[in-house]
Amino acid sequence: MSQSLFSIAFGVGTRNREEQWLEVLFPRPLLHPSAVFINRIKTILGYNGGNQVINFNFAVASELATALKYIAPEQSALLVRLAESHKPTVACILEHDSKPISVPEAYLKLQLISHRLCKPHEINLTDLYNVLPNVAWTNRGAIDINEVAEMQLEERIKGRMLDVFSVDKLPKLTDYVVPKGIHIADAARVRLGAYVGKGTVVLHEGSINFNAGTQGASTIDGCIASGVLIGADSTLQGGCSMASTANQPLISVGHHCVINSHAGVGISLGNRNTVAAGLWLTGDTTVNLVDSSKQILKTVLASELALQDDLSFYRNPETGTIECISNAK
Repeated sequence: MSQSLFSIAFGVGTRNREEQWLEVLFPRPLLHPSAVFINRIKTILGYNGGNQVINFNFAVASELATALKYIAPEQSALLVRLAESHKPTVACILEHDSKPISVPEAYLKLQLISHRLCKPHEINLTDLYNVLPNVAWTNRGAIDINEVAEMQLEERIKGRMLDVFSVDKLPKLTDYVVPKGIHIADAARVRLGAYVGKGTVVLHEGSINFNAGTQGASTIDGCIASGVLIGADSTLQGGCSMASTANQPLISVGHHCVINSHAGVGISLGNRNTVAAGLWLTGDTTVNLVDSSKQILKTVLASELALQDDLSFYRNPETGTIECISNAK
């Protein structure tokens, strides 16, 4: 068995009546734990290599807490609490960063991103959606969609209401992680698996999907689709959209960019780029490059301008064509 692991985490979650996992909270996931840590836990858990999901009870949690007390006090403290849990507890051990094949593996990887231990695109999330079950997210926690009707009746009989917030494969970020140094106006619009950089402000119309996010203090009032990473000190104004495509699944935006209201961008942008309000820019968009006197220098596809710095994209009000001018100072 290897003495190195990609990741390990201890968590508590929800299973349906068929004992299938619906979701798991991993409060303190570890990336690349030490060999000493691995040696302390492998015998107690019966871990013998590979990627494994191992359920454990209060006795095992207590034994793990004792074994880790001096080498990993935060993990030990977590295990002390997990030993008190009335909900199912689990260890998820990933020797390799291979595609997730179980719900605990998928949730661990999403939380590695949201804890800022990995950035979007850095870990393997292949087939993630095929692994995750569709879940009803309610004021009573996660419920299997096939069990919702019975729970609704049960709650009514007890004089309560079952409030279903959403029916989705992914929950909101803040039910699992609240990253430090951020502001989120509407938590329902940021999914678990989002990377929200320190200093980021997500306004009421802003949204961030999983495996996407911001690298620093950005202001987000538009949509960041899965596969998009925004640089520090950039602004997405209301109603704009950063969207990856089948041809270009990974989109990046540099620092100090401004995507104005109701614009849409499907190419990677360099630093200090500006996209005018209402302008849609995809890889096959025809763009006229102009000089300071607005004379056309040449015509290119927008994809040819990807990742170039100091550009301003706008629509010519007289001709309706899309133009690009250098805004370098």
